[in-house]
Amino acid sequence: MSASLTCLIGLIAWTIILLFVLLGARSKYFFGGQLIFDQQGADIGGTTQRITRAQANSLEWLTIPAALLVYGIATGQSAVTDGLAMVVLGARVLQSSVHIMSVSLPAIGIRATLFTVQVVIWMIWAYSFYTAGIPA
Repeated sequence: MSASLTCLIGLIAWTIILLFVLLGARSKYFFGGQLIFDQQGADIGGTTQRITRAQANSLEWLTIPAALLVYGIATGQSAVTDGLAMVVLGARVLQSSVHIMSVSLPAIGIRATLFTVQVVIWMIWAYSFYTAGIPA
């Protein structure tokens, strides 16, 4: 399996894993009789709120890397994405993990750096695909 395909499946799997972590964290509130639900997690606070936001963030930002990876795979250009695919996956997993662990200023800086790494790689991929389509 190529690194691009591993990354694509990994990004999807990570989002699903976070969903199950969220369901587990919220279940104690549900079974405890709390029937109020806020999509941002404001109804629960603390770690569970951070899990809520980390899962939503992973889902919100799945589209761009998934589209680029699928494009590369579908057009036989996965060599463009293979080199940095695992960096993107690792940065996403670390970003979510830091998000869940803390909202301190250093943690926010780490999250922002990990997100920036992903965005820069997406830009590299998009530019590489664009320039590959320009006739010589």
